[in-house]
Amino acid sequence: MRSRVVLLAAAVLLAPPAAFAQRAPSLADRVAALEQRAAGDQNSVELVNQIGQLRSEVQDLRGQLEELQHQLEQARQGQRAQYLDLSGRLDRLESGQAGTAPPPVAAPPAAPAAAAPAPVRPAATAPPPAPAATPGRDEQSAYGYALDALKAGDYVESARRLRDFLATYPGGNLAPNALYWLGESYYVTQNYALAAQQFQALLDRYPSHDKAPGALLKLGLSQYGLRQFDAASATFRQVLQRYPGTDVARTAEDRLRSMQVAGSR
Repeated sequence: MRSRVVLLAAAVLLAPPAAFAQRAPSLADRVAALEQRAAGDQNSVELVNQIGQLRSEVQDLRGQLEELQHQLEQARQGQRAQYLDLSGRLDRLESGQAGTAPPPVAAPPAAPAAAAPAPVRPAATAPPPAPAATPGRDEQSAYGYALDALKAGDYVESARRLRDFLATYPGGNLAPNALYWLGESYYVTQNYALAAQQFQALLDRYPSHDKAPGALLKLGLSQYGLRQFDAASATFRQVLQRYPGTDVARTAEDRLRSMQVAGSR
């Protein structure tokens, strides 16, 4: 009887360790599962970080793209300005034809002067050619003299000569052309205020002249150079309304578009 009690007690004492032994593997599995979940959460955090980094890189690329677009627009404006300069050079050549004609006309007066004193003092015939080369003997020669400086790229000198021409022939046939090229001389040297005055004077006095479309466009460009953006925008719109489908209208449209892009930044 006593031996049975001992055996039962031994069974009771041995039972708990066996139960704990059965539970141990399940706890280990749960710990392993928790570790895997934690590892998964960490991977998710890394993914979130990577996504954030990619978004930042995309924003940087967008900024670079916008900067490239801005540079492209500036390049287009530069090309348009070069076109206007080329157009101006063609106009100068066209106007210069009138300026190159007078020199042969100036030569004949010297011939009679040389013929009279020739028998007595042949050397006295040398001075007359100098006055013949002096500019301003007539409107066309004075205008051609001013354009010579413009063709040579001496815009300061051309401005001086054109001012002299306009002072001498304020109502001459070539006064509109002189006003335009005087404004151009100022514009090229970035004297935008004086340039705008000349273009505006041309528009006020000769609104239907062939130079009026270019003068209106250059007035807007001068206002833009003065950072008078509202006035420049209004002037460019006038160009579009008055001269649709022309080169000056396309230039005005390009400048308006670039101003809108710059304003949206």
